[in-house]
Amino acid sequence: MKYLNLTLLILFPIAWFAPLLRAALLPIFGLDEVSVITGLQALWETDAALALLVTFLAVFAPYAKTIGLALLHWNLLSPRTLPALEILGKLAMADIFLIALYVVIAKGAGMVTIEVAWGLYLFTGCILASIFIAWRSKPAASEDSRKA
Repeated sequence: MKYLNLTLLILFPIAWFAPLLRAALLPIFGLDEVSVITGLQALWETDAALALLVTFLAVFAPYAKTIGLALLHWNLLSPRTLPALEILGKLAMADIFLIALYVVIAKGAGMVTIEVAWGLYLFTGCILASIFIAWRSKPAASEDSRKA
């Protein structure tokens, strides 16, 4: 689990820059790719409060959790912090929900063409892997605390 978690430190930044969606106003126009980073850039220009929330959910929460789990796996952080790390992972999953909601709303508008891109699957996979790693880290963390 240690090394799987460390790979997330590399995969998360890739997922942030990878295309999540391809969107066009009408089917005859070319599709524009939307990534977490390009979406955040556009959001910062229009709504700073929402941009701050999405930045926390999409960037800070999953990466902080991954770093925390790495510190926990290498015995540099107390196992008592695991519940807080799990909460960070659940908050990060909220971002996936926001993206899915965006796709459903945009497709319902009728004039918009939306295609899901590979980055959405990568980002979702990273979040789910992080939740799985935290779940698998529970027994090891509780064993370490009993030994101490």
